[in-house]
Amino acid sequence: MPSTWLITGATSGFGRLVADRALAADAHVIAVGRRSDRLADLADSAPHGRVTTVPLDITAPDAEEVLTDVVRAAGGRLDVLVNNAGYGLFGAVEQIDAAEARAIFDTNVLANLAVLRATLPALRAAHGRVVQISSLIGQFAWPSSGLYSASKGAVELIGEALAHELAPTGVKVTIVEPGTFATEFATSLHVVAPDDVYAPTVGKFLTDFSELPPEAFGDPDTVADAIIAVTALDEPPLRLAVGADAIENIRASLRSRLAELDRWESFPRVPVGQGT
Repeated sequence: MPSTWLITGATSGFGRLVADRALAADAHVIAVGRRSDRLADLADSAPHGRVTTVPLDITAPDAEEVLTDVVRAAGGRLDVLVNNAGYGLFGAVEQIDAAEARAIFDTNVLANLAVLRATLPALRAAHGRVVQISSLIGQFAWPSSGLYSASKGAVELIGEALAHELAPTGVKVTIVEPGTFATEFATSLHVVAPDDVYAPTVGKFLTDFSELPPEAFGDPDTVADAIIAVTALDEPPLRLAVGADAIENIRASLRSRLAELDRWESFPRVPVGQGT
């Protein structure tokens, strides 16, 4: 029986690449995205009837209901969810206003949760797989990435809790942490230009990033291939960093955190006879 995949953000980047690979493996793909023209292009490129297109902004109030109905109409079985939709927001924490902060959490976190609620009953029935798309900076933050990193950190911790909660059901959860890859993400992210206060930190980081050479951006096929491969494992990892920069930076961050934990584990030291 062909597997059924639901992929959010299926119209570009990692989502489109994963959809193409799932279709090549004879899966039925429920493709969710905001751009109807790109969804139509995906459907036209696939064998007849193998793509169900769902033009949808996953932050819409009825998104959960729409996706629940779509999964039910597809037979109520879902083998793989790739929870991929999201966008980038970069700028100094102080300078990102409330509306911008709310928007990124609405998309990257609350909509992610709506997709999970809509799909988990069918995934449990199939002992399926959940792939949460995070980022290398879901594990730490750079100057300018505070709000984006916070949203992806939420995705990571939701995914970790979910893995524990779903363990008895047979559903496996993997959090994919891509490094820097050549997708539309880098050209479509929203940047809040820093003022003079943050020019030495946020401004310098953004300038340095904008000047990275093309070879600094990895081939996004690597991430799509990793997603396909990890969903086929009997015992997939909880977290999967993809890209040399992701592995290097996450490892450095974890080592720094461990060193800090070791250094401060006895703080504060209260002299004998003092304190309560």
